Amino acid sequence: MKKTFLFVPLILVTTLVLLDVSNGVTRPQTIRVLCGPHLDHNTTTFSLNFIALMENLMGQMRTQGWGFAKIGEGPDTNFGLAQCYGGYVSLLDRVLCYNEAHAVLPNCYPSYAGRIYLDSCFVRIDNYSFFGENLGPEDTHVCGNGTRKDVLFQAAAKRAMLQAVSNAPKNVNGFAGVELPISGRHNSEFAYVLANCWKTVNTSGCRRCLESASKSMLKCLPWSEGRALYTGCFMRYSGTNFLNPIPTIRGSSKASVVLIVLTTVTSVTLSILGLVIGFYIWKQKRLEKKRKGLNDAKNLVKTLHDSSLNFKYSTLEKATGSFDDAKKLGQGGYGIVYKGVMVDGREIAVKRLFFDYKFRAADFYNEVNIICQVQHKNLVKLLGCSCSGRESLLVYEFMPNQSLDRYIFDPNKGKCLHWKRRLNIIIGITEGLVYLNENSNARIIHRDIKASNILLDDRFRAKIADFGLARSFQEDKSHISTAIARTLGYMAPEYFVYGKLTEKVDVYSFGVLLLEIVMGVQNNKSTNTECWASVMSIAWRHFQEGTVEELFDLNLMLHNCHDENVKIEILRVVHIGLLCTQEVPFHRPSMSMVLQMLLKKEELPHPSSPPFDEKTLELNHLQEGNFASNATISHSSLHPR
Repeated sequence: MKKTFLFVPLILVTTLVLLDVSNGVTRPQTIRVLCGPHLDHNTTTFSLNFIALMENLMGQMRTQGWGFAKIGEGPDTNFGLAQCYGGYVSLLDRVLCYNEAHAVLPNCYPSYAGRIYLDSCFVRIDNYSFFGENLGPEDTHVCGNGTRKDVLFQAAAKRAMLQAVSNAPKNVNGFAGVELPISGRHNSEFAYVLANCWKTVNTSGCRRCLESASKSMLKCLPWSEGRALYTGCFMRYSGTNFLNPIPTIRGSSKASVVLIVLTTVTSVTLSILGLVIGFYIWKQKRLEKKRKGLNDAKNLVKTLHDSSLNFKYSTLEKATGSFDDAKKLGQGGYGIVYKGVMVDGREIAVKRLFFDYKFRAADFYNEVNIICQVQHKNLVKLLGCSCSGRESLLVYEFMPNQSLDRYIFDPNKGKCLHWKRRLNIIIGITEGLVYLNENSNARIIHRDIKASNILLDDRFRAKIADFGLARSFQEDKSHISTAIARTLGYMAPEYFVYGKLTEKVDVYSFGVLLLEIVMGVQNNKSTNTECWASVMSIAWRHFQEGTVEELFDLNLMLHNCHDENVKIEILRVVHIGLLCTQEVPFHRPSMSMVLQMLLKKEELPHPSSPPFDEKTLELNHLQEGNFASNATISHSSLHPR
């Protein structure tokens, strides 16, 4: 199950999430997720607007099965549309559908736009008013379940599609459900078709969308299933009845109307109640096994609240000047970091998380507690947290020289990083990763090693940051089910494409960072003549040609142009960087082996070539549609579930 990143203040939704975790409820099937191509304008405003927008849509979904809303002003405006497909959709189905969209769409971040097509509903968010749109470049169809149908079914399906396309625009709700018997069959087989336009699309736009969608969906025949996912509408055909029943009231009295309403409400209520009771009975059977762990979690929360690990929100707000932009130190994938000064004069760094973790307080506190126990001289110390205020905050020790990228990618600031200092930074990073990856108590995969996540203290000693939200790695798990932590250019190919997570993912990222430290350029922004080549491919070519010295940062040569021992050390680091970025994870050394390579002057094995430029990888897999189901890329792409 995907993690839900935003707090939903609805008891019913929280209950359903628990049911889903325990397989008590079948989740609505996600057909496609589409993330927009543009990055968010203002992260803090966006996250707050997203929460408000989804809460607004949820209220409308619960009462009427659809809704649209606008939150914010100017460039920070967010628009949202949510709609269940026509026919009768129970309250339970509406909430399940909304909850799935609420959990999945934050994975599009840092893109501000996203769409999710489920078999029961559609949800879209964007920063402009798209409500009247009916066609778009992302429109597509998705075909069946592998069962082929004969010509009789195909003929019936085509007739049903034509009828649905004709009927839906005429209906007030833009919906048509059609079931047609298959001619020549004695066993009452049918072809079923659903056509539904969004309520914000006008009649002509609805007709235009459905006509185009039906033509696209026809390409799925002879398969028994087909769906059209369009900007202004949704269509589906099947040989299995998936249509929701549509309650009808013909010539009924007021009493019968009341009876039908009461029956519907009672049915929904009993369904939810039955699920809750069923879950409760199932849960009791396993409760004894988990009781100790649950009690420990509760005790931990209380302990942290009473300990120095817990910070009051008001204290941190005051320390950062109400999160003044002038105190902003930087921004990462999970939040914005501000410098803070406590009342006693102590300097701290406060990370303001984009998404709120209050809804999973016990897990959050447990994670903080684990990371607080991970202490090493080359790891930024996590001092504590706050999630008792309006948002979740993490508190770190303050690093006066900020991050490594501010130096190695700046020709002027890079002058203060002579080779001895750079080598000490490299060794410090290595020792920190050895501790994280190979610690016997809590083995951790960082997942986002890069120059901006390496902080420097007042003596330019390296400390790895942003590992507070990394993955605690267990021996029997090598694949992740949460959204991929992403920084293109640093991601190992097996992680980028398949979501396969091992400590060799950190080794690969570390190898890229080594080459950047030596070359003084950022990956995929290498030189004027090779502006789109990766540092790995450039270094590999020069390694083969014996011209690696041509890659050295000019600031290194300025300080050490006549020191042959320094040149040998730099060449050795480039060699190690290429060993760390080999395509096959098994061929990459462990971080403890890397440390030995750096400290001892033993002969190094010959590396195999790096895999490829990740821009090429990204393009190839976009064309093939072979992304891992939970991978989210920050441009327009489709992700079949």
